[in-house]
Amino acid sequence: MIERDDLDMLAAEFVLGTLPVEDRQRVQRLRTTHPELDAQILQWESRLSALNDEIEPVDPAPGLFARIERSIDQLEQASSQHNEVVRLRQQVSRWRLSTAATSIAAMLLIAVMMLEPTPTESPYVAVFQHNDEQPAFLLTVDLARKQLNIQPVTARPAGNQSYQLWIKDDELGPTPRSVGVLNEHFEVDPAALTNYDAELLRRATFGISLEPRGGSPTGQPTGPALHGFLYPTGEGADTNRL
Repeated sequence: MIERDDLDMLAAEFVLGTLPVEDRQRVQRLRTTHPELDAQILQWESRLSALNDEIEPVDPAPGLFARIERSIDQLEQASSQHNEVVRLRQQVSRWRLSTAATSIAAMLLIAVMMLEPTPTESPYVAVFQHNDEQPAFLLTVDLARKQLNIQPVTARPAGNQSYQLWIKDDELGPTPRSVGVLNEHFEVDPAALTNYDAELLRRATFGISLEPRGGSPTGQPTGPALHGFLYPTGEGADTNRL
């Protein structure tokens, strides 16, 4: 029996397109005999498709396409990844020809992070959302290099307040520890997780809270936080949940 939380995350990964091909095929077969899983998938599709109507189109950040193209050029040097290069070039071309909805931008973010090969594993992704609301942020972490990237999905600039990223694990003590304050472009130091062990990052709880401008004055979250856990996006994905 699949737990409800596992069903929800499995459905989210299926809709975002982060499951390996074999796992995606298994989920496609499983949903035909598992009404609850099928319902969860339909709910995620509905949440993300609604972003097309609710969010105003925005121009890509300066230099984004250049970074994507540089990453693709690096992949072209490795013949074993030729098919991935072709697929990603097609995605970049489509994005340049049309206004991307936020849900597509979220999926493209995951693909871009996977462009940079690591020695051992694919990036890990956490989705930050409140209950059944649409996701506010995506956090991508390259555990091999201890690099992180935050992408807003439905989150908007907070005016005179700041978003702050936190990490919590029993090994770090009873209270959350600040990873960093997001700037006006929703960016945080990519190397902020350098001093954390990869195994700790895999199991840790991450949170994003809304704080006074410049960050929490107490060193702890001053209000409710959105929480997320890291899940693998490639061959390291946990297939036992099926």
